[in-house]
Amino acid sequence: MDNITSISLISGYVLIASFTCFTVFHIIKNRKNYGTDLIAYLNSARIFNENVIYSTFFILSIIFHFSEEINITLWKLSIIFGFISLIITAFIYSFFREYHKIQIIPFAFIILLFGLIIGALFRENSIQLKTTLLDPLPFVIPDISLVNFQFDLFTGTIIIITDISLIFYLGYISLAILRNTKSLDDSLPLFLNTLISAFPIIMYILYIIMQRPLLRELHITLLWIASCTMNIMLIKKPEIFFVLPNKIFSINIYHKSGILLYSYNFGEDHHQKIDSIIWGNVLIGLNHILGEFIDVKDKIDVIKTKNSDVVVKYEIEAGYALIVITNKKNKIIEKLMEPFSEEFKNKYKKELNDIRDLNRIIDVSDFIDTKEIIKYHFHLYL
Repeated sequence: MDNITSISLISGYVLIASFTCFTVFHIIKNRKNYGTDLIAYLNSARIFNENVIYSTFFILSIIFHFSEEINITLWKLSIIFGFISLIITAFIYSFFREYHKIQIIPFAFIILLFGLIIGALFRENSIQLKTTLLDPLPFVIPDISLVNFQFDLFTGTIIIITDISLIFYLGYISLAILRNTKSLDDSLPLFLNTLISAFPIIMYILYIIMQRPLLRELHITLLWIASCTMNIMLIKKPEIFFVLPNKIFSINIYHKSGILLYSYNFGEDHHQKIDSIIWGNVLIGLNHILGEFIDVKDKIDVIKTKNSDVVVKYEIEAGYALIVITNKKNKIIEKLMEPFSEEFKNKYKKELNDIRDLNRIIDVSDFIDTKEIIKYHFHLYL
């Protein structure tokens, strides 16, 4: 293996790092498209850590010769930041299933393994640099097939166990999403990306076992390919990061008199999942709340049923309540309700003022165009 491999890796590193910086800038600039700022920042942190920080330490440790101690330190740092990237990915995948909900047992296990890895790396001779370079000079690109890192049994074993655990965890989450999501167009890209992302991890495991430098180079090459596909998905399909974990069954707007001004169902199949008896009791409760409307503070509240959450936003001055029936209440749903309610108030300001008098006959046909407002603000759930 000659310098062509080294030059190719450096060129690939420059390209992926540049594309990643562009992607991060795009995500931060358009973070509202990702549901919440947290989801946008987590995705930005993950790809920047993986494609810039991790890749930098990885490339420096195998292509440039500084000293045995420095190169081993750079390699160890690449391991640490590599697992940080995988842990962030696991957080993001957990949010796919249920926003702001972390599965305690799997994450406790992963964090425990990560702690063991850090402890192992601090042990003397946990990783050794094996090289057959003749009088290597610093900052000179060597034949990287002559540079190899060997793991001791404990360090190599714990890294392999952690990698396999993360592969199974990410695979389990993506498969569950694929089976439960209403549209394959939404979930299939995530599942395919998970499969692609498993290959560089497998190459790293094989490198630890077989100690073949070619497997190490295949690892970083496949990692960049997987990262490139993820970056494209982040730019082209930001909606999957808040559509996948949520379903909206219906949107209802009730006047404070208890009269339904408008109702929109997001597909009968999902709406039928709501237990009709429980839903009847919920309506009774909502009518009671609406009857005491003047005492209700202007806030978003939630009523839980067996199969859904009924998220309620009270508009005291306008005299109505916006009700969104979803599988799970979260901040993403709440954020979508805010601009929708604001546009509804502005569009029907005259009609809402006209029906302030509870003794006046309400013509619900006045609100027929509400469907267009719903389609605009909740179009990703249609």
